[in-house]
Amino acid sequence: MLSDQRPIPPEALPPGWGALEFCQGRFVYRYRQPPIELIADETSADRCHPGLGLHCYWELRYRYSIGDYLHTDQIGRVSTRHAALEGLLECMHRVHERADALEDPFDVSAVLEQVSLSDFIPGTDSKPD
Repeated sequence: MLSDQRPIPPEALPPGWGALEFCQGRFVYRYRQPPIELIADETSADRCHPGLGLHCYWELRYRYSIGDYLHTDQIGRVSTRHAALEGLLECMHRVHERADALEDPFDVSAVLEQVSLSDFIPGTDSKPD
């Protein structure tokens, strides 16, 4: 991936979302209201079962403020970069669809808990990242 190439093109993002940080192993997107960040981090698979054959996985999280406290919660883990990007995009769409009803971070948590990352597990016909 080129350093100036965004992993999700700006035109593909739902309204209100923008790229905050993107590099080889980390993507962060921010929503303006309610203020929330979605994060995908490439993580070493040291603690995974060796039989899975993974050298890394992607952890998806979201971050929000409660007063002066910055809180981060895990959404889930996926095995490929492509699945991480698809998962982030799905989370963005879900938050955007419900933005009018999201009054606090706990409402955001309820929305993101309903996202099934298993929908983004690559099939046998997909190319590895």
